[in-house]
Amino acid sequence: MDSQMASVEQPFSMSRVLRTWWPLAASWLLMAIELPALSAVVARLANPEINLAAYGGVVFPLSLIIESPIIMLLAASTALSRDWASYLTLRRFMMRLGVALTLLHVAVAFTPLYYIVVRNVLGAPPEIVEPARIGLMIMTPWTWSIAYRRFNQGVLIRFDHSRAVGAGTIIRLTADVLVLTIGYLVHTIPGIVVATSAVIAGVLSEAAFAGLRMRPVLRDQVKKARVVTPPISYPVFIEFYIPLVMTSLLTLLAQPIGSAAISRMPEALQSLAVWPVISGLIFMFRSLGIAYNEVVVALLDEPNASRTLLRFTLIMAALLSTGLLVIAATPLAHLWFQQVSGLSPELANLARVGVWFAIVLPALAALQSWYQGAILHSRRTRAITEAVVIYLVSSAVILSLGVVIHRWFGLYVGLIAMSISTALQTAWLWWRSRDVISAHHTTSAAQLHPAEAATR
Repeated sequence: MDSQMASVEQPFSMSRVLRTWWPLAASWLLMAIELPALSAVVARLANPEINLAAYGGVVFPLSLIIESPIIMLLAASTALSRDWASYLTLRRFMMRLGVALTLLHVAVAFTPLYYIVVRNVLGAPPEIVEPARIGLMIMTPWTWSIAYRRFNQGVLIRFDHSRAVGAGTIIRLTADVLVLTIGYLVHTIPGIVVATSAVIAGVLSEAAFAGLRMRPVLRDQVKKARVVTPPISYPVFIEFYIPLVMTSLLTLLAQPIGSAAISRMPEALQSLAVWPVISGLIFMFRSLGIAYNEVVVALLDEPNASRTLLRFTLIMAALLSTGLLVIAATPLAHLWFQQVSGLSPELANLARVGVWFAIVLPALAALQSWYQGAILHSRRTRAITEAVVIYLVSSAVILSLGVVIHRWFGLYVGLIAMSISTALQTAWLWWRSRDVISAHHTTSAAQLHPAEAATR
């Protein structure tokens, strides 16, 4: 009994959080390197502005919006894949949704619907319409591969195999680099073809690895796990997941909305060409905070964890935004945008100014993961959707003002909209997660000081 009491009173260590987080952070960081690598190679091939704008302004945002319903499968699988029956329920859902969304991608890329979306809705510059269509066709396997990979990775995280996620990302990045290297050496393949072929080679490789790595986990752990009662039925899962689908859908709607707005502002082609480069740099820092979401979901129910998770969040938030600030304020900006990314001096200067508008985004990503992870853990996912609606509406308002005023570069307006909207979204997540986090803090205090809690 005394030994059990001592284990309960033991504080939850920062090293435990770090041990769970770093493989996921490494995975997200390696994944974030993908976009700068693509941009760096495409910038050194023929017609860099057109091909960068086609990828960053059409192909990438459209691919993301189509796959948006499966984005949150990672969080859902981490939270709910606790036994064999739950695994089968989620797997059946993943397969059906992956096929349906792939058919939607085919409809957009291979039919006249493409021109309606890209010309009439996005208002893309005429010179990028046809290159972007080729890229979108090549991206057809993207959605199903992402669904399969994220579902399996969630199970791996739930059963304490987060390092396998990092290994899969290394495989993905290796495939990316191999295709990019071939494209660069051949030097006659259009940049949009090189970029999208690299992306597809990467996601297919990572999905295959995740499936193979899951086999022993299913055999030795998932099938033998304690049965969850009551079981996760299909209707219960749908009720849990629908708000998450709306969350990812609304979040990713900001991508084509942003592209459409930037296309209608001054220097549209230049802004769209710089957008994937500067987005890649920002995402490298944000990714480390985004990776924390699944850590919170997986660890929050362990004894004494909440206050340690909060401390880790605050430290990480400060370090991430400081890192981006160092790049913006030093010659590292010139090194990254011109030497590494291969932008022309004019475009590099546009990016150097723009990054200042995004300094807060990495810190906000860490805070969002803390608040959102707590909400996910409580299974009251509607609050996450509410926060995203706030993000989307505020972003649309700011972008619309930029289009109406028509005086500022679209890149700057887009980054300002992203920063302000993300701050508002984070504030709402904080407000809606207060009760959940407070309850966990109270429970942790009682576990650390049981005698004092009993007296109260």
